[in-house]
Amino acid sequence: MASQNTPVVGIIMGSKSDMPSMEACMKQLDEFGIPYEVKVASAHRKPAEVHQWASSAADRGMQVIIAAAGKAAHLGGVVAAYTPLPIIAVPMKTSDLGGLDSLLSMVQMPSGVPVACVAINGAKNAAILALQILGTGDAAARQKMIDFKAAMADA
Repeated sequence: MASQNTPVVGIIMGSKSDMPSMEACMKQLDEFGIPYEVKVASAHRKPAEVHQWASSAADRGMQVIIAAAGKAAHLGGVVAAYTPLPIIAVPMKTSDLGGLDSLLSMVQMPSGVPVACVAINGAKNAAILALQILGTGDAAARQKMIDFKAAMADA
C-alpha cells in the first residue's frame, strides 16, 4: 500500500443520501487501517466531475474504487469506463424496487467493462473485498484479511 495517509481506496456515491448506507464501508476500512477518499458525484447530474475524479484516481495512488448508487445505478460502470482500477459496485436500496433495479443495472455491464458487485446495501462487504484485492499485491493487507477471517472463525 501507499503511505499511511495516501488514499488507496476511492469511495464514490451518486448522492449524499447514500452516505448513511456507506458508513459501514468507511467504518470497516477504518478498522482495517486502510486510507480512503470519499466523493459524492452523480453519473447523471455531474458526469464531467465523475470523469475527472475517476480518470485521475490511479495517478492519485488509489488501487480500488467502491461505487455506490441507486435506481439506474450507472455510476460504477461510468467510473469503470474511465479508469484501469478494479471497481466494486454497491447497489443502494431504493423505495421503488427495493434495490433490485440498482443490482440488475450494476451486474449487466457490457463485455470489456467489468464491475464487481456486492449485495444490496452491502457496503461492509465492499470494504472487505477491497482489502482482499489490495492483498493480492501487498503482504500487510493480505495479513489483515487473514486476521479478519480468523477473528470471524473465533467469534
